[in-house]
Parts: sequence; C-alpha cells; structure tokens
Amino acid sequence: MCGITGIVYFDKDRVVEPSELKHMTDVIVHRGPDDEGFFIDNNIGLGFRRLSIIDLNTGHQPLSNHDGSLQIVFNGEIYNYQEERDSLLRKGYNFRTATDTEVILHLYAEYGEKCLEHLRGMFAFAIWDKNRNKLFCARDRFGIKPFHYYHDKEKFIFSSELKSINNYHGLDKTLSPEALDSYFAFGYITSNLSIYKNIHKLEAGNFLVINLEQKGSIEIKPYWDLSFNPDFSKTEKQWAEEIDSALNESVKLHMISDVPLGAFLSGGIDSSSVVALMTKNSVAPIKTFSIGFKEQEFDELVFAREIAQKYHCEHHEQILEPESISLLPMMVGAYDEPFSDSSAIPTYYVSKLARQFVTVALSGDGGDELFAGYNTYLSFKRLFEHPLNFDSPLMSKMLWGTAHKLLNQRAKGKYSSFFLSKDKNSLGAYSYLWSIEERKKLILPHLQDIRSDIASEEFKVGILKRGYSDDFITRMQALDLKTYMVDSVLTKVDRVSMLNSLEVRVPILDHKFAELTFRIPPHLKLNGFNQKYIFKKSMSKYLPDSILKHPKQGFGIPLSHWFKEDLNTYIKDILLSNDANYTQYLDSTEVRKLVRRNDIGKGDQSNRIWSLLFFEEWLKQNPRR
Repeated sequence: MCGITGIVYFDKDRVVEPSELKHMTDVIVHRGPDDEGFFIDNNIGLGFRRLSIIDLNTGHQPLSNHDGSLQIVFNGEIYNYQEERDSLLRKGYNFRTATDTEVILHLYAEYGEKCLEHLRGMFAFAIWDKNRNKLFCARDRFGIKPFHYYHDKEKFIFSSELKSINNYHGLDKTLSPEALDSYFAFGYITSNLSIYKNIHKLEAGNFLVINLEQKGSIEIKPYWDLSFNPDFSKTEKQWAEEIDSALNESVKLHMISDVPLGAFLSGGIDSSSVVALMTKNSVAPIKTFSIGFKEQEFDELVFAREIAQKYHCEHHEQILEPESISLLPMMVGAYDEPFSDSSAIPTYYVSKLARQFVTVALSGDGGDELFAGYNTYLSFKRLFEHPLNFDSPLMSKMLWGTAHKLLNQRAKGKYSSFFLSKDKNSLGAYSYLWSIEERKKLILPHLQDIRSDIASEEFKVGILKRGYSDDFITRMQALDLKTYMVDSVLTKVDRVSMLNSLEVRVPILDHKFAELTFRIPPHLKLNGFNQKYIFKKSMSKYLPDSILKHPKQGFGIPLSHWFKEDLNTYIKDILLSNDANYTQYLDSTEVRKLVRRNDIGKGDQSNRIWSLLFFEEWLKQNPRR
C-alpha cells in the first residue's frame, strides 16, 4: 500500500513546482514510510510514498515504460499480477521489475481503459499518457483504495487523502452543505461528496480521464457494477462447496507478500473463516490480533481465543479503556473530514498492535454485505413479512422505544419506511443519526437555505433506481455495498491502518468471489430468520458451533457506558463550552438537549454525541478562513 499525489496544469507553459508536489506528498508519509518518488515534466507532476510489500528492491515509483511515454503512480495490490505478467511476456513485453505496478502499466499500453477488466485486487492509480496527452485514473470495484481530486478550468489535483489537496495553496475550501447533511444523516459523507464543495471522490468501479487536448476536460465512466443474477439450479451443497473453494482461492491470493503478514481476528464468522483458510494455506502459524473491552457485552475475546487456539495461531490481544477516546484529535487528522464510526478506535488499536509484528493483515470485512449478515436485514425481514402499521403506538414503541433489542445501532430509523413503502425506490425515513426533521432543527437555518434536505437521500435513491433486484434483501445489500461499505467500513479501515503504515487486505471483497455470491439465491443468504445461512453451512467444516451460532455483535465500543460515567465530564467540557466551534453550524440548544437526554438515560445518545465530538474537533483542526 502506498500514497499517491499529482498535479496537472492545463497550460503547458505552467510548470509544476517540485516543492509544492513534495509538500503534498510529505503529508501522507504514513501511507508509505519506506520510499518516495517524483516525476515532473513541465505541467505534469506525480508524487509517491511507498510501503514496500512486493519486490522490495525494485518497486520504486513513479514507474515508466521503456520509452518514458507512460508514467504511473499506484496504490494497492494486484493479486493476479503474475498470471497477467506471463500473458504480457508472451505478447513480447519486457519487464524491468517484478512488481504488479509494471504489469498495470503494460496492460494499459496493450488494452487502454479495458486494462481494468484484467485487474484482480484493490487499487487506485493514475497513468500519465504523454503520447495521447491524457491522464488516466481508476479506482477498484469496491472502493477499497481511496482517490480524491480537485478539478477546475486551470488544473487537476489528486491524492490518496484529502489532506494533500488541502495543502495545495489557494484552493476554495467552502464547506459543502450537502456533505454536512450527509454526515448528520448517516454518520459518514457519501462518495458522491466530500466535506469541501469543490473536492470530490472518484466513486468505486469508475475511471476518470483528463484530456489536455480538450483544455483539461474531465470524463468519468463506470467500468464495473453489481450484478445480481440468482441461479436456482444448484443445491445447497453445491453452493456451499463453491463458496469454500472460491474463498480459499481468494485467501491464498491475498497471502502473496514479500513481508510478514497476519490477520485481524474478532471472533466473528467472517474473520474466523479467513484465519481458518489462511492456516490451510500456510506452513507457519498465523499471527492474529484482537481487541477487547472490560464491558462484557462488547467483549468477544473468548471467541477470538477459541479460534486462535484451534488453529495454533500466534495470538496477540489488547484491552481498551475509556482513555482510548483521547485518540480523537489524531483520528480527526487521519480522516480529514467528519466521520462518526466510533469503531475506528478499536480498528486503530488493532492496526497498531498488528504493525508491531507484521506489515500486512487480512480482515473479514465484506461478509455481512455479501451474505446478508447485518441484524438490519433480519429485523426488516420480520417487519416486511408482518407489516403492522408503522404509525400505530405499538409499532412506534417497538421501533423507537426498544429498538436496541431489535436493530443494531446502524439500523435505528434507517430502513423503516423505505422497505415497507409501496414505492420500491423510496427512502422514506432512511437515516442513521438524525432524521430529516431532526436535521432541520439541528443545522442552522442559514445553511438550510443553501442545501437540499434530501441531497443525501437522493444519492441513495439513485442507486436503488438502477434496478439491481426486486428482492428487498438484495436491494439492501446493493445499497450497503454502494454506500455504507465503501464510505464507512472501508474508509474506516484504510485511514487508521495507513496511519500505522499497515496494509489491510479484504479477501471476502475479491470481485471474483463477490460475483459468485451475487448468483446465490437470496433465500440461501437469509434463510427464514437464519442469517448468512449458506456461508455458515460452507464454513461449518472449519468453525465450531460456538462461533457459527453466536449472535452478531459487531466491532463497536461501549460509548454509551463511557459517556454516562467515565467520560461524562469530557463530553460536557467540549459540547457545552461557550467557545465551541460547532455553534457556527448547529443549534447549541439542540446539542444541550441531547447531552441532557444522555444524562437522564433517555435513549442511547452515544452515536450522536460521538458525531458531535468528532465534528467539533474537525472544526478546531480546520478553522474557517
């Protein structure tokens, strides 16, 4: 894994300053502490920070082809690069390195934009094509690797992280009202937006071309998308065997490395399955890493230990205390924009723990989205099959009064009217933190005048209208894969793992494996009220019943307990301060009401409070000028 940056001026006489490119690249040194590199050709500049994983001696970037007409900066890993390299050798291409980077470069020379069809892995890269006077950029199918950019009539600037672009002088850093709305709706900013109005993210499964022959015109196109085509001809046994074989192949490919590697182990089905298959493909014990808590309802170390013992892993673990929240300023610096998933804290610590022993770690992310494992899916299947009136006092009490017993934290208020609506493309009350009406009270009126209350919802409705499926569980999966997975889960892991210079790989999100799961009939994913049914059946040969039958817990932290006890004074010192920065954007009266509700135990307000703490610290680190 690495960090990439670039500056392209559309005026060929405007020269990229080396100091400016270096400064942009230096601020992401954590993404690649092993090496740096730069390419400047008048108005074109590419920067690179390297974390050495493959071909430790000759993997320097930017990398050129034989005549220098192509230059590439690349962040990620291509797991089938050896196979593609052999194919290119047969076509007459010569290689100066043993890297996957050079394979991408020659694939582009051979196939142009269709080179993306040949890549199996996680990636974000940019290729300067001197002969065509174009910059070709691409992001992997699920958005595992990030790509941010700024574009105006004079220039195009890109980077792995927002902070690099922010360090370019003179850019307009006006906040995006739509992004602010997205943050307080869902707890993250969707990938069609960034916190800044004029800085963007290249969406997953898309490529981007800057054409200097056309004065820097920008073209963005998808090259891959979700495609759900259930095959009902196969038996459960056949599907279970195919899942086992395909995931084993993916794990084996993801273990290719010239440096030590290990695995995150939460004790859940997904990470336990990955560890089991890693053991199957390794002669040495797998190094595993886990995080736990004193609060029993959040601690899963007993399950992680069981798997570690079963597979004779070299196991390491750490217990988190309330003081771990002191990481907040560092976390804000890592994410560059408001991001309220508090599980970023244990993810940071497990990454830090792992980096003491390995350079690469495999995770189990993606299993819940591909196999309908979230409690949300189960909850709304129940509601869908027993459609009570949502306006009735009984249903209202069930959803809002005791929702924690039925839905996980992500699900509260999220899907209620969407999946029970007569209009399958309606989002209704889809919301994570604050509903539309609540956001109208929270966000100050002068911002509401210039934003759309439904901007965030419209983005998700657009996804639903692509017609992935008429099955409501499949629609939920598609929505999560296109939003929550890329903008929350993968963003969370990338930033804090890279903060520790650790590469995290996600074999369950291998696109070949994912495409297999898209063909599995929905009833085999959520079978009755049995979540991840076919995946559990497939992995039953590797995992004990204690893992397979253990209710999903997630990777959360005991914020509610901490905010009511150990950290109660902490949140008040920040959120009730007369000097709080958020008062420029949010109604302080609403915030005070929220803190009061937390004090008296009126509902679980911890996720909302965390989002406010993060936003306040972000404003502190990014003062408005």
